Amino acid sequence: MTVSPRRPKGPPLNAMRAFEAAARLNGFVAAAQELGVTPGAVSQQVKALEDWTGTPLFQRNPQGCC
Repeated sequence: MTVSPRRPKGPPLNAMRAFEAAARLNGFVAAAQELGVTPGAVSQQVKALEDWTGTPLFQRNPQGCC
């Protein structure tokens, strides 16, 4: 049985978890420690969510800056 009209696909759930942790803990490193992954993995998940929403969700600064 198909649903008509088709429902839009929701956001990636792992990306939502990574975003929530990074926002709550104020950074990708702390979120990565909580989630048991690398900061790069958190960054990739957040990027996937940004691609899905079509808007930046975090202001990124170069490492060692500010």
